[in-house]
Amino acid sequence: MLNNGSGSKILSIIIAVITSVTVTTCGFLIWYKNNPYIIVVPADDAENIGSNGRQSFDPSYGIVFDKNKVDFVNVKKYKEVYNLLRKYFYKEVDENVLLEGSIAGMANALEDPYTVYFPKEQMELFMERSRGSYVGIGVTVNMPEDGILTVVEPFEDSPAMKAGMKMGDKIIKVDGEDVTNIRDADMIVSMIKGEENTKVDITVYRPSEERYIDFEIVRQTIKIVNVTSEMLEGNIGYIRISMFDSECAHYFGTHLNQLLDRGMKGLIIDVRDNPGGDLNEVVAIADRLVPEGLIVYMEDRAGNRMEKTSDKTEIDIPLAILINEYSASASEILAGAVKDHKKGTLIGQKTFGKGLVQNVVELDDGSGLKLTTATYFTPAGINIHKKGIEPDIEVELDEENRLLPVSQLPKEDDEQLKEAIKVIKNQIYSY
Repeated sequence: MLNNGSGSKILSIIIAVITSVTVTTCGFLIWYKNNPYIIVVPADDAENIGSNGRQSFDPSYGIVFDKNKVDFVNVKKYKEVYNLLRKYFYKEVDENVLLEGSIAGMANALEDPYTVYFPKEQMELFMERSRGSYVGIGVTVNMPEDGILTVVEPFEDSPAMKAGMKMGDKIIKVDGEDVTNIRDADMIVSMIKGEENTKVDITVYRPSEERYIDFEIVRQTIKIVNVTSEMLEGNIGYIRISMFDSECAHYFGTHLNQLLDRGMKGLIIDVRDNPGGDLNEVVAIADRLVPEGLIVYMEDRAGNRMEKTSDKTEIDIPLAILINEYSASASEILAGAVKDHKKGTLIGQKTFGKGLVQNVVELDDGSGLKLTTATYFTPAGINIHKKGIEPDIEVELDEENRLLPVSQLPKEDDEQLKEAIKVIKNQIYSY
């Protein structure tokens, strides 16, 4: 790992060739040794490599590249560009900024919208999601195929809702900066968040009206309530999960038990507009719904398989899952497990299609890296990435209601919910 530290260390580049020559240029030490590796270390640690090359090299001192996989031209080019910027850029250059940019560039170069480096401030904002509250404008968002961050749902009474932001609005600019080329949703979200009572300017494009709209919104503390429930007609329970945060399974269990205590005969779980969240939380919820067996499994690039399984304690009542094109990631894990185990009926529209798993690593200085580490598969071995999950019963909302967030959709106009109630009623009578 490159260590810029507090003393702005200069990089050395050591590359294996036939000769044994040491050259110093522009603050960089280039040391040629007879071995098959390119080694990049801080200059004042170069002496730790020793006379025997990599055999006595401690990996903690730097980065080791396999020369057969890394073109030395690129290593030299990096050094050259680094020095040109330091020496000739028309303003004073902060070398730490260059290193931060290099780190972010490594993540961006993989062309995976879910792998991203967060500087410290953005990492802090990102981690707020799991703490049950955050400072922002109060919207759920997703990144559809067009690559433009889209509002899925403004929270009830949130600054975004009060300002007039609507479902389907596409976020074009944040504080005047064009964000349409940023493919990571979390990066844009971190730009929207900030300190309480500060303003953020957001430009959106509203497809339904074919116009751009500018909003000036004051950030406020947003309390996240991700699980709600009610008892519908015919003792049919309804649980809405808007996101799988770190306490979601606990609150789901509480709502589920309360509905069971009230005599629930069938259950509808609504994950429409749910962008996903914590893998362990959705697994804990699925464990209450499906029989003993596989819930989901992941495979990394080496083919290593990790399984998440359920026990024998699932509820035995009719079940329906409401899904739509904004149901993503963890929502699809839940839908896939229920579908493959034939424990319920999926109703609505095809899901988003995000079948990748990310890990979040907090680095020593408080910055972080979110990186894709595996692909996940449903119990039947289906990879849903960029494919989504088809509902058992497809029901579309009319154009007017399709633009409303689920939380604002009148039940009398919610054809998907009405279909779920009908399905559950029929199953109750046949039990």
